[in-house]
Amino acid sequence: MNLIIGSHVSFNNKEQLLGSVKEALSYNANTFMFYTGSTQSTQRSQINDSLTYEAFKLMVDNNIISDNVIVHAPYIINLANRQDESKVKFYIDFFVDELNRVKSLGFNKIVLHPGSAVNCTKQEGINNIILGLNEVISKSSDVIILIEYMAGKGNEVGSCIDELKLIIDGVIDKNRIGVCLDTCHMNDSGIDINEIDAFLDEFDSKIGLDKIKCFHINDSLNDKGAHKDRHANIGYGTIGFDTLINVIYNKRLENVPFILETPYVNRNSKDEFAPYKYEIENIRNKKFKDFKNEVLNE
Repeated sequence: MNLIIGSHVSFNNKEQLLGSVKEALSYNANTFMFYTGSTQSTQRSQINDSLTYEAFKLMVDNNIISDNVIVHAPYIINLANRQDESKVKFYIDFFVDELNRVKSLGFNKIVLHPGSAVNCTKQEGINNIILGLNEVISKSSDVIILIEYMAGKGNEVGSCIDELKLIIDGVIDKNRIGVCLDTCHMNDSGIDINEIDAFLDEFDSKIGLDKIKCFHINDSLNDKGAHKDRHANIGYGTIGFDTLINVIYNKRLENVPFILETPYVNRNSKDEFAPYKYEIENIRNKKFKDFKNEVLNE
């Protein structure tokens, strides 16, 4: 099986995409995911084409295929909420600019949190998302928007297959829409990840497996159905290493990029470190090795 595995990496003003590729390679990854700026604001720096060119040369030299690279939209975009039409226009215009930015960087997939139904019903929120997506798609080209499967916190939309189906059914240009699944979100929404084939059967019958364009692979700090969305390192959570390996190596998901969004170990301390190199090694070996204590004792 051709495993496509990587993680979230940084994208900073100094090295931009070149820095992102270098970081991914330091983890022995063959893909990666990044935000083109802040996750919580619309502030964006100008793209440096020379850095993008150098990044693509490095990608080619290391067999990282651009079709497997994923961009993530900032969290602030909430297409489900249309209370303030001026804000709706602002975020739609920003999202269009972000899609054009993704295209200028040479990529074609962006993950979007569908949004939260604020002061409206779930159905109204879904209708708002459809309106927003159709407008964004009509004002942009080429880049595929991947609606992320959510944990179901508060009034989040998209925490079940049926809600994702309603959104996709409402999008006019079906070629511009896909899905990003997330094992932590699925677990926290109430899905038994041990029964991944049953989930994929339902997804295939209602939406189609071809719409799965990305898979966030995360363990969870929560029990199934907690609706909390708190990621854990692979093998250190309630889902478990072997269960996640069975997802990653499921033949029905071959050629789908798997992206780690697991937390840094000992975050905000002098001992903080990124786990991705070690998690990717464990995943490739299909064997859990407790790397946390080992790294700290080196």
